[in-house]
This record gives sequence, structure tokens and C-alpha cells, in this order.
Amino acid sequence: MIVCSACGEENPDRARFCLACGNPLAVAEAPREVRKVVTVLFADTVGSTALGESRDPEAVRAQMADWFAAARAVLERHGGRVEKFVGDAVMAVFGVPQANEDDALRAVRAAAELRSPQLRIGVNTGGVVTGEGETLVTGDAVNVAARLEQAAAPGEILIGAETRGLVRDAVEVERTDVVAKGKAEPVEAYRLIHLDPGAEGLARHPESPLVGRVRELDRLRRDFDTAVEDRTCHLFTLLGAAGVGKSRLVAEFLAGVDAAVVRGRCLHYGDGITYWPLVEVLVQLGDDPDHLLELPSPPEIALAARRRLEQRAADGPLVVVFDDLHWAEPTFLDLVEHVADFSREAPIFLLCVARPELLELRPAWGGGKVNATTVLLEPLPATDTETLIRNLLGAKEIDEETRQRILAASEGNPLFVEEMLAMLREDAAVAVPPTIHALLQARLDHLASDERAVIERGAVEGQVFHRGPVAVLAPGAVGETIDTHLAMLVRKEMIRPDKPAFPGDDAFRFRHLLIRDAAYESLPKETRADLHERFALWLDEHAVLVEQEEIVGYHLEQAVLYRRELGRDDAALASRAAERLTHAGRSALDRGDYTAGAKIFERAAALPPPGDPVRLRVLVDLADALAEAGRFDDARACLVEPIQQGDEVTRAHARLSDAFIAAYVGADFGDLRAAADRALPLFERAGDELGIARAYWMYAIVDWTALRAAEATAHMSEALEHAERAHARAFVSQIHSWLLGPITHGPMPVEEGEQALERLAESAGGGVMFGSALDRARARLAAMRGDVAEARRLTEAFRQVLADAGVTVGYASSTLIAAFVEEAAGDLPAAERAARGGIELLNELDERPYSSTLAAVLAHILLDQRRDEEALEWARYARERSPAGDLTNFISADAVEGCVLARRGEIEEGLRLVLDAAARVDRTDFWDQRSDVHSTLAEALLHAGRHAEARAELELALRICEEKGARPWAERLRQRLARLV
Repeated sequence: MIVCSACGEENPDRARFCLACGNPLAVAEAPREVRKVVTVLFADTVGSTALGESRDPEAVRAQMADWFAAARAVLERHGGRVEKFVGDAVMAVFGVPQANEDDALRAVRAAAELRSPQLRIGVNTGGVVTGEGETLVTGDAVNVAARLEQAAAPGEILIGAETRGLVRDAVEVERTDVVAKGKAEPVEAYRLIHLDPGAEGLARHPESPLVGRVRELDRLRRDFDTAVEDRTCHLFTLLGAAGVGKSRLVAEFLAGVDAAVVRGRCLHYGDGITYWPLVEVLVQLGDDPDHLLELPSPPEIALAARRRLEQRAADGPLVVVFDDLHWAEPTFLDLVEHVADFSREAPIFLLCVARPELLELRPAWGGGKVNATTVLLEPLPATDTETLIRNLLGAKEIDEETRQRILAASEGNPLFVEEMLAMLREDAAVAVPPTIHALLQARLDHLASDERAVIERGAVEGQVFHRGPVAVLAPGAVGETIDTHLAMLVRKEMIRPDKPAFPGDDAFRFRHLLIRDAAYESLPKETRADLHERFALWLDEHAVLVEQEEIVGYHLEQAVLYRRELGRDDAALASRAAERLTHAGRSALDRGDYTAGAKIFERAAALPPPGDPVRLRVLVDLADALAEAGRFDDARACLVEPIQQGDEVTRAHARLSDAFIAAYVGADFGDLRAAADRALPLFERAGDELGIARAYWMYAIVDWTALRAAEATAHMSEALEHAERAHARAFVSQIHSWLLGPITHGPMPVEEGEQALERLAESAGGGVMFGSALDRARARLAAMRGDVAEARRLTEAFRQVLADAGVTVGYASSTLIAAFVEEAAGDLPAAERAARGGIELLNELDERPYSSTLAAVLAHILLDQRRDEEALEWARYARERSPAGDLTNFISADAVEGCVLARRGEIEEGLRLVLDAAARVDRTDFWDQRSDVHSTLAEALLHAGRHAEARAELELALRICEEKGARPWAERLRQRLARLV
């Protein structure tokens, strides 16, 4: 009936206007759909068909009516709702419209009471969709319950796997899987043998009593005091299951600590919200996080973050709390470990709070560190749980039976205790939930409809949500009274006020993340999709976040994926989501985080359909990111679709990427030049600045591998100009670093080179990684000047920066500089050790370009020590391992092998190899390669008895070194000439 608001007349549901006064009637909204976990019971009588054949229909009807009435009484007494009677079968649902914590146990008890030789019964627990306040449910859990009933023998009860898990301590069962119609695999099922009517479904049996939190709190305080006294960094990791009391323990510790405290939390969604915790910490320190996140690589960000924390800790002890670290990206975990490992003379206490899943993500977390502590927070023992109950109740009282049930059901988990008491305050008749999921579902079912709508929409944003978007997303008039509902949710201890991320708004945090999860999971997927899309729109209109693209992209992505699960692909929305994620992925690459960038691009590429222009562009970005990660086969596979289906510009980008990857794994570098020749005019016509930059960069790579420093410099400068126009920060930093190479390897004299380095340093704008490259170049020039001490100091300094930043390949390949410096010092054994160490590290990574170059360097060092067989072995190794077209490795290998053959007396073949190497190197302008090859040729000529030609080659090598200003090499050549005379 609909009651008229004007005259109070009751009207039938079909009426749209009051039958008494004609006033328009407010039509009640259709029940809201919810997702929830319920337990379904099917029971069917055996032999009813035969009974119908032998007895009068009226008698059968009366008999079945009696059975149905008796069954209804049993089911409803145990809290079940009879959904329907069909023929001779009955279906009942436990958990609608109101969920109870022990719905599964109630259903099994009802089944046990109904059991008779004339019945077969199936019981199953699982997720369903139902209307709010309704008993009608739909979902696979219903189908499975029906299949279990059909498979049961007369007098038998079969229960599903999830039901069995919820009642395992009250039942005796035996496994009997069921082959069910419509199921690809047999359904896991259990035959009920015996039910203990007085037992709980999940008995609580703590294996060992715990002292409580005194020990853990003392450990926190002691380790903090040690960090302060020793002025050092300490990593303290607090592990524990959800709700075990981690947050409460941290709060108690922070309340008594004499230090500045900053906190950051890891978000539960996007692989790629890498630095959100750091952003929160920097904001609390009064910093602009954009400045730090604009650094081009994760190691630089980690280094800058460490230095900022050290700077703050210089003013006094600093506690940095990172919550929910189990959701952190590997890059952020690397940052935390970097701070822990390398902070010096700064009292920093890193307090990381996580679930034990952190150890699945990073098994060695904290291991091997003398400044690290990991504590697993165990459940409270009964005595401490009783104290907690008293503290939470305050002046209120509960009966002893209820207290004991809470003690048994909570299993020492403070969250369980807190939530159960909160429920009791709302409805004293509510029983104690046996599991956290059932508990939270039951709490949500106790909320008023409008309150639940508010908390569900907050859950779409995350653990922390804001009033503004919830007011917009809430249905109907709920948004107009949003403050009342939020206040009620705070009073019911479902949420609490928090610091807002949006200026001028109010923020709230779910008291426990599991409450958020339960609220979110209760939403139908269609509703989730709609809310995610609308929230993304709200963010674009009202918010400016550091990682706006990734957060908006995530919510659009969720909308796409949920609709796809429901068979409703939305191509336009998929393209929008992919575009936003692509921008986020490029931002990750700009800061050098190729792991996060590749993950985001993979997500973006999975959204649009094959052939979609957005997808084709994303696949090129994905291929480049995968190539940087060394996944060359995967990268080239990504390029097949854009090469075949992309527009002209997209195909050009894809083909250029494919040629670059092919060259890196062994193809001719000439193919890379040809690809750039084809792509450049297309990019110029399209005004594609990034494409133009990439084409000139490919020319520079070809020139560099061909040992042409001048041409490489010109093309790098051209690439730099266009990369800056494209605002590709990571690319710009990479080019600046590479521009240092021609200065040290090319013919520019040392003094001019040092001036050129400083000019480039001024224009590059700094950066940790560029700074390390600059010190590397300075070390080379210092070695050429003969200042070995300065060269060693610079080498140690820049290698330490690489080690601190975790740049593994850069650190390993930097042994090229270490070997070069030791050659300048005349310490060939030390140079050999450096080269061998680098090769070993690089081979562990299966890296080829640098390892093959180091092998060629090692071959020359061994040749100078007259260890010919080893030199020949490493020369051939360098040739075999080197990418095709990397000229330096082939020239060096040929020169070494030719000299070894000449020493053996194989003059003709030896001279042929070295003369050919000299002819090739004379077409280049790398001073070190030219000097090495011509001095090696001189020795081969001496073995051939051609002394005058040998002297001419030594004089040429000397002239090259003198023009460069490479004094130690020039002095050794003068000594060789003197011996020759």
C-alpha cells in the first residue's frame, strides 16, 4: 500500500495518484541490489512421484502440505528464509535479508534436524546477488546447492567446501566430490556423518598463551632509543594479520615518543601508484613532492628521499611510518631498503606496518641487516582480551555468556573484539560472528539504507574517502543529507575523520580496511562500474593530484573490466581508460621507473580491442619499456600488431622500435640507420617531436657503435633539441649523459674536454644520475692527465653513487672506468681484476653489450702481460658475445688475435687481421681505439721483421695520445720507441 502524503489515504501499489484527493503519489524505489555471502539449503522428498500414482491427489496434497509446514518451521527456527516450494522440493536461504555470523552453521543444523530416509539435502555457501530486504537470491551458489541435493542419496546430506570450512569444528564429514551438470570440474563436496549440536562452527584453540603487547612495545622503544643514541637509521617492521592490533600498537608507541612523526600509506589499487606514501611524507615535511618525483630514475628518487629524511633528522629524531606496506610496489620497497641501508649519522626510525603477505612479495625483507627488526604480532591471550573488552565497554556491562562467546570467537584479534562490541551496542540481540567476513557483512546489514549507500560509495574511492565525491555519487536525496549520514557512521565507529587530500573537503578513513572491503564487495558489479566511472569524472573536475593520471586511469579501468565481466564491452570508455593509463605509464618512464611503466602499459593495452588506435600506440610504448627491462622477445611480440594495423606514424614508431631491439640482440646496426631514414620524414611531416628525437637518437647510436664521436655528438644534439620540445624528461637526461662520451673518447684534447664537461653540466641541470656520469667522464680525463689519485677518487665516488642508487648494470659496467684508471697507473693486475669483476656481474644479468666490451678490454690487458692463450680466448669471447655492428669489440678482438698469431709465428694471418683492424679504426675518431690498434700493429710488424714500419706505427700511436693529452699512454709509447731504437 502507498500512503498519500497529503491526506493520509492508503492506496493500492498500482496507483500513481491518490484515489481520495488526486495528489501525485511518491513511488517507492525498487529494492537496491547487493552482493553478499549466504548459505543455501535444498531438500527434496524421495518417492513422491510414485506416491502420486498410488494415492488420491487431495491426499497427496495434504500430506505434502504437512511436510512443507514442518520443514518451514524447522528452517525458520534456525533463522532460514524459505525461498520457494517447487513440487516436492524446498529451497531456503540463510543470510537474507539480514546476515548472521553463523549462517552456515544454522543451515547445517537445520539440515540435520530435517534429515530423514525420505529426504536428500544439499547445503552450499557462496556469493549471490539479492535485492536489499528481499529473500530472492541468484548466483552460482544456488546452482551448486541444487546439484548437491540432486547428487545426495536418500537420507544423505551433502555440504559444499565453503560450508564445510565454516562449520568444520562442529561436524564429522567424509569427502565425496560430485560430478555436476554444467561444471567442467567435479564439485568438492562432503557427506555429513555427524553434527555436534552444541559445538561452534569454528572452535577457538590458541596453541600458546601470549604475554600481550608489553614486550613488543618495549622492543619498539628500545630500538628507537638505540637509533637516537647511535644517530643511525633503524628499520622496524611490524607484521600481523588484519585486525590483530598493529595500528593500535603503533599509536601507543607514537603517543610516547619524543620525535617528529610523518606517515605515508600504500594504496591498495594501480602497480603503478608507486610513490604515494613518499608524497604524503614529503607534504608533511613541508616539501613539494613534484620536485622530487620529476627526477628521472627510481635510484635518484630514492637517493633524494634519503637525503631529505637525513636533513630533517639532523634537527632531531624522526619517525617515518609506512602503513600497509604489503601493497607497496617493488620500486617503493627498494626505496625503503635504500634508506635503511645507506642512511648515516641521522636518527631515522622507519616503522613499516604490513600484513605477513609482505614476506611473499619480498621474502628477504630486513634479512641480513644489523639495523633491522621484524616482529610478528600474535593474537592476544584471553587475559589481555578480557582487559580489552573491559576497556572498550567502559561503564557498560554485558552478561558473562556473551563475554565468553566474544573471547572464543575473537581468537585474540582486537578488531574482532572491537567490531563485535560495536555490533552489540547497535543491537544487543545480534550474536557473535565466527569470522571477520561474516562479522562485517552483518554490521553492514545493520546500517540504515542511506548510511549503507554512503559507506559503499566511500569504499569506491578507497580506505580514505572524501565527502565531496560521496555526496555526488550517492543516490537521490541521500547526498543532500550527507553530513548526517557521515556523522552517524562516525558514531557507529565504521569510519573516522582523516586529513583530506582535496583542499576544502572533509576526509574520512574506514576504521579498518576490512570494513571497506566488505562494503565494496557488497556492491553489484554493474554499480561498481558506474561508480568508478563517475568518480573518475569527479576527480578530473575537482582534484589535482600528483598521480592524477594513474588514479583516474585506475577507476576508468575498473569500470571497463567490470562491464566486460558482465558481457558489456564499452569501446569508448576502454579507449579513455587506456589513454589515461598511457599518460601515467609515460610519467613512470620519465622518472626512470621502467618496471612500473611496463605494468601500466600492459594494463592499458589490455583495455581497447585489437586494432584500436589507442591500443596500437600503447603497444609501442609497452615494447620500449619491455626492451629497457631486457624482455626483448616480449617487446618485439608487442610490435607485430601496430606494424600490421597502425597508421603511418604509428607504424613508423613501431618499426623504429623493432629495429632498435633487433640491433640490441645482434642484428646489423645498419638496419637501424635504414629504419631511421624511413621514419624521419614521416615524423617531420606529422610534427612528431618525440619521433624526430628518436630517429636522430638512432643515428647517434649507429655513429657511436661505429666509433665516430663527432657524428654521434651532432646527432645527439639534434635528438636533445627535439626531446626537450617533447618534454620527455627521462630521454633528455639520458642524452645529456651520453653527450659526455664523445668528449672523453673523441679527439678533443683533455684540457678542452674538461671545459666542455663543465659547460654541459651547467646546461644539463643536474640530477644524481647525470652527476655520476659527469664524475665518470672527469675520472677518465684525470687518468689521461696522469692524476691517478684524483681519477681513483672520482671513480670510487661515482661507483658508490651507482651502488647506493641500486643501478646494477651501471655499477657493473663502470668497471670499464676502473680498469682504464688502473691502466693509466700501470697496474695491469688491478686493471685485470676490475675487468673480470665487471664481466662476472654482467654475465649474471645476461647483459651483452658492456660485457663484450669489457671482454675486449680484458683481452688487451692480458696481451700486454704476454698471456697469449688467455688473451686469445677473451678476444674470441668478445667477438662471439658482441652485438653485430658494435665496431669497437670486433676491431679490438681482431687486433689482439692478430698479434697473438704473429707472436706464434703465423705472420701472414696475424698481420692480415691487425692490418685490417687498423684500416677500420682509421675511419674512426676514438683516440683510445686508434692508439691501441696501431701500437698492437707495431708489435705484429716487429715479429715480421718490418722494423721501420713498426716504428712508424708507434710514432702514429704516440702522436694520437699526445694530441689527446693522454700522458701515461704517451710516456709508455716513448719508452717502447726508445727500446726499438
